[in-house]
Amino acid sequence: MAGLTLAVLISGRGSNLQSLIDACTDLAFPAFIALVISNEPDAKGLERAAAAGIANQVINHRDYPTKEAIGDALSRAISDSGAELVCLAGFMRILSHDFVEQWRDRLVNIHPSLLPAFPGLHAHKRALSAGVRVTGCTVHFVREGVDCGPIIAQAAVPVHSGDTAESLADRVLKAEHRIYPLAVRLIAEGRVSVVDETALIADSAAPEIVLLNPV
Repeated sequence: MAGLTLAVLISGRGSNLQSLIDACTDLAFPAFIALVISNEPDAKGLERAAAAGIANQVINHRDYPTKEAIGDALSRAISDSGAELVCLAGFMRILSHDFVEQWRDRLVNIHPSLLPAFPGLHAHKRALSAGVRVTGCTVHFVREGVDCGPIIAQAAVPVHSGDTAESLADRVLKAEHRIYPLAVRLIAEGRVSVVDETALIADSAAPEIVLLNPV
């Protein structure tokens, strides 16, 4: 198979994994998934990988004494798969310094807010508590801090009157499913470079559309 080789790390249902699987079924998409790893043996995302014929394995964090040890195990499996880019898709573990540095600028994550706003857990609940009118999601290169690193792509999502954290999460998730394959495509096409901790996108333009809320 031609294209950028991906490893996807998950912990749960794998809906963002599915968006990448779906994108990779397009022969014109410049990447493919070589391996899916879960730290949770019962993660539903493993079933998605198996159904798509993708190699998958469990590296249970409970079997390792430190995050450095699990990081070493992850790195070995990823390297053995030939993966060139690691995509975190709901991987709910803090990665070790050595792992992050080994895969620096080859390790991406998706987060359900417009970073740098609302990093960490409960982003939707915190967005509602803050009274923001617009939130969204972000794909970024991973650094050692929580949900930080050069931003590759973002999608803005309006907050509706009467939203709950759950209803807002559902709306943001639809945007996540669009921007994760987009960000992977940009990287696979060699259009993303990191300069002074800013991700620069070659041959791209920002839309003129302004999202107003309320209208």
